[in-house]
Amino acid sequence: MTARRGLFVAPFDALADPRVVGDLAVAAEAAGWDGFFVWDHLQYGDRVREIADPWTCCAVVAARTERLVLGPMVTPLPRRRPQVLARQAASLAVLSGGRFVLGLGIGDDWVGEFGGYGDETDAKVRGRMLDEGLTVLTGLLSGEPVDHEGAHYTARGAAFRPAPTVPIWLAGRYGNRAPLRRAARHDGFFVIGLDGPNDVDRVEQQLAAHEPAPGFDLVVDLRPEQDPAPWLDRGASWVLTRIGPYDLDLDDVRRLVEAGP
Repeated sequence: MTARRGLFVAPFDALADPRVVGDLAVAAEAAGWDGFFVWDHLQYGDRVREIADPWTCCAVVAARTERLVLGPMVTPLPRRRPQVLARQAASLAVLSGGRFVLGLGIGDDWVGEFGGYGDETDAKVRGRMLDEGLTVLTGLLSGEPVDHEGAHYTARGAAFRPAPTVPIWLAGRYGNRAPLRRAARHDGFFVIGLDGPNDVDRVEQQLAAHEPAPGFDLVVDLRPEQDPAPWLDRGASWVLTRIGPYDLDLDDVRRLVEAGP
């Protein structure tokens, strides 16, 4: 099966305007891209001055396109409340007509994105928060009653509607086993930091040991200058082209998008 092609867009600086992001998504759909995914960050170091909210961007993309798969890639669940996230995800699934994918991970505190706001800085604790948060989140998205009292989250007698289908992709760095195991229990694995196309085969073998469900997505991303050809038809279901994070020039981005996959 030939991999689908998407854009992995940092809504930073020249792209830190949801209207601009919406224009790019419209151009991407016209050019034949299959997906449009936006980064979720509060800050990104000294070289990035302006950042747009990914949820606002996703809403604009959902409203202005008809075919593109879209979503935040990825949202750190440990800095969010799963019940609020469930409402946001369900609404975007409805708004997009079922094209929304929820990308989740533990996040990274390398620029103080957690510690600077009093959020959890220990990666192992964030991993436990992610696992528990997924239990609450998926329960609420199912539309069934949820009663949960845990170390980090509580949901008493909650039952959310609407309950559209929301695929969940989990992100993790290549070689880390915990994210891969976690992803195999859901709908996809966005693997970060692959050295070359042969690594896709290794990830596939590791995933197979955990028996993911049929239709499971394996997602990789490349820099714009990387040739996608060696990565296609290697088992990955999505090959994304990264836009950002630094020195974004809107005209250059438009040319890349309009050139198509």
